[in-house]
Amino acid sequence: MASFPFDISANDGAARTGVLSTPRGEIRTPAFMPVGTAGTVKALYTDQVKQAGADIILGNTYHLMLRPGAERVQRLGGLHAFSKWSGPMLTDSGGFQVWSLSQLRKMDADGVTFRSHIDGSEHRLTPARSIEIQADLLGADISMQLDECTDYPCSHEEAERSMKLSLDWGERSLDAFGSRDTQTLFGIVQGSNYPDLRAASAQAVAAQGFGGIAIGGLAVGEGHDQMCRTIDMTVPHLPSDRPRYVMGVGKPIDLVEAVARGIDMFDCVLPTRAGRHGQAWTWDGPINLKNARFAEDLSPLDEAVPCLASQEYSKAYLHHLIRSGEYLGSMVLSWHNTAFFQALMQRMRDAIASATFETLRADLSARWAHTKSAPKDVVKN
Repeated sequence: MASFPFDISANDGAARTGVLSTPRGEIRTPAFMPVGTAGTVKALYTDQVKQAGADIILGNTYHLMLRPGAERVQRLGGLHAFSKWSGPMLTDSGGFQVWSLSQLRKMDADGVTFRSHIDGSEHRLTPARSIEIQADLLGADISMQLDECTDYPCSHEEAERSMKLSLDWGERSLDAFGSRDTQTLFGIVQGSNYPDLRAASAQAVAAQGFGGIAIGGLAVGEGHDQMCRTIDMTVPHLPSDRPRYVMGVGKPIDLVEAVARGIDMFDCVLPTRAGRHGQAWTWDGPINLKNARFAEDLSPLDEAVPCLASQEYSKAYLHHLIRSGEYLGSMVLSWHNTAFFQALMQRMRDAIASATFETLRADLSARWAHTKSAPKDVVKN
């Protein structure tokens, strides 16, 4: 199995910046991956995603295997050609979505049987099948091992059982992945919020020989402070020469604090989901364009974000579009938010390189302290 070259160019405390080099292009780290759930970053052209500054996007195994079907995607040239994205692509394993289908799934030692939320048809997902879908049929540059996520909170006994199952599935995922020159596979650390389990899982996953390591089991209701504690108890047990990825975490304050703890990669649906709900993220925090105070505000969303959506559409016009239910409102806000998240990552990369990250962290933490709890209208799809 190929481990893509990963070069760290600068450190500032635990925060680090570098480049993960793939056959389809370089990924500047820390990196935020826009989520293309069903083969598209919602409401955006791939050109807009690239222009916003994204080096890599994420594809969703669960949704694509159900519709249009992974075999069909392969027949149509693979996910890169199908979706018109030529850069690097990471796919999740499908495990998180299946875990969320608590009433539609049955787990066993070898995998999970579940029913589609679309039409009720029955499907089977195992470590080998997940790798087949991601690496062979979709053609992902970076695939993820199949793992089992646990509810939060859960008992130590349940977290340990799940963690051991994920380690077993990691080995099976590696066996199925085999030796590949142009693709790599990441492992996933589990263990809920228990320090001993996180340490044991991290050490075991690191020894398995993956090309990168993700910290799973976050963004499942644990809250900002517990997320930070979980990263703190995990990172010391991870190798420094491989990329570290926190899955599903995406609020700007979470990104800053995770980078401060040595994390390199992120993904989340928040930028486009917030846009569809009328919310724009700015350097002064999120704003809700539905609010009447923007009805005659001719100022742009945020002139400091290098994006046409951020600089050339007034808040008054966007307020009108959102309140009128016009598609363009969601499109412009999703574009702006995607660009804002990429601008945030670039600002952090620059700060690490110039040894000013702690100054930036303090400034942004003060501005965004009130965002540690997610707005309720954004967490729904």
